[in-house]
Amino acid sequence: MSDHLLEHVRPYLERDREERIAYIRAPRWIGHDVAKDAHRRLTELLSRPASLRTQGLMLVGPYANGKTMIAERFAVEHLRTAPEQKVWIAQTREGAGLGHFYGSILQALRTPGGDMRDVGRKAEQLDHLLANLRPRVLIFDEFHNALRGRTRDVEAVFAFLRRIGRQFDVSPVLIGEVAVYDFVNATSEMASRFDPIAVPRWQYDEDYLMLLDSLEAALPLSRCSDLSNEPLARLIFSLSEGLIGEIVAIVTKAAIAAIKSGAERITKAGVDDLPHVPISQRRNSPLRQSLL
Repeated sequence: MSDHLLEHVRPYLERDREERIAYIRAPRWIGHDVAKDAHRRLTELLSRPASLRTQGLMLVGPYANGKTMIAERFAVEHLRTAPEQKVWIAQTREGAGLGHFYGSILQALRTPGGDMRDVGRKAEQLDHLLANLRPRVLIFDEFHNALRGRTRDVEAVFAFLRRIGRQFDVSPVLIGEVAVYDFVNATSEMASRFDPIAVPRWQYDEDYLMLLDSLEAALPLSRCSDLSNEPLARLIFSLSEGLIGEIVAIVTKAAIAAIKSGAERITKAGVDDLPHVPISQRRNSPLRQSLL
């Protein structure tokens, strides 16, 4: 009855309903090819020799497509095995200028930011921290937030990234939407410093069907759902618009509904009944219209 499940998932069939639902809702790593390649290339940044001109990476793709999870898993695995922390993730703040950008890094380093307007003081504080903590990799999540200001502000951010490589031997990793790729490649000098890793939308192909099979094997439902069979696979793909975050969200909601209803399997009818609207349609969805 449980042959469709991974061995470590099968015992959850004996748990009560709430425990099974909690397990389904928990974040899970999906080791698809792009994620594995990104993880490998991030690991190479840690083992590289010292350099005055460090190479960085940019992880670029649409929203809700797993870029942040790739970075977070890499950082967590590093913390588990390294004698001292050498990888830090900064959540790039909304707002233009170096003040906001420095504030993002100071927050990541768990340091009070102080007066946002005192950029010089923040720069001195950051230099002191980088010299003492000696990070090897600084990851800037949602880096496109730093690109919405004036040209001179964006240029100052990139100048900072060049300087921390030269002065502190830090490899920057930029995570964000396609705007990150465009800004980095606007000049040959910056393009030469960042290798791109594309995290594109999924296509309806064998890799996508294998993804559905792997998700099904990880969800403790007692009956086989055959997620990779038509037309269920097509329906999930259409609703998700090829975004892995949406694919996982749809399957997760459908699995929880299957447990609550007692069906114990995901069906096309069950997915049709979900209150899930594709991201591109939410601006004009019936819910949006009801708010007018």
